[in-house]
Amino acid sequence: MIRVQMRTRVFRSVVVGAVLLLAGCASGPGGGIYVPVGERSQAPKPPLTGGTAKPADEPQVWRKSEQPLEQKSQQQTVVPGYREAGDQMPAAAVGLVKEADTLMAQSNGAAAIIRLERAQRIAPRSAAVYFKLSEAYVMTGQLGSAEQFSLKGLSLAGRDERLQRSGWLLLADIRRARGNVAGAQQAESRAASL
Repeated sequence: MIRVQMRTRVFRSVVVGAVLLLAGCASGPGGGIYVPVGERSQAPKPPLTGGTAKPADEPQVWRKSEQPLEQKSQQQTVVPGYREAGDQMPAAAVGLVKEADTLMAQSNGAAAIIRLERAQRIAPRSAAVYFKLSEAYVMTGQLGSAEQFSLKGLSLAGRDERLQRSGWLLLADIRRARGNVAGAQQAESRAASL
């Protein structure tokens, strides 16, 4: 008899739990179970799929990959790359270049090369450092290295015509010193065309 009463209590508690669970799930979208009676809830709108039209008051949001070509070209022109803008040297590299200038004025090309190689490690994309290195190698009589550094500087000069012109003229002097008259004339004509 006691067993029957226990089973009946367990059965009732299971039925009551199931009814409460169904009542909680019965509230549809937009109607929460904790909304007071008489108030209307502000349920969030469901997300729109790609094929449906967006409301007019909602601002247009573009993913980066979906941007129209016009906006992409405007962004590209706003931020120039290092080749267009030239490379700004950090202050440490500028200081080393100034020290190298002082050392070259004292005819100490080897010490200037050491300073300029340190500046090159700090600013590896600075054309001015490569041109200074080229001048220092000319001072020490290493014309092959000087020509290579001036060519590297020209490749990094970007659109800075003043820097390109000085690089071409430096290259012309180096080639002339090496006996390459045709190469020197070619470099001078490149400098004159800027």
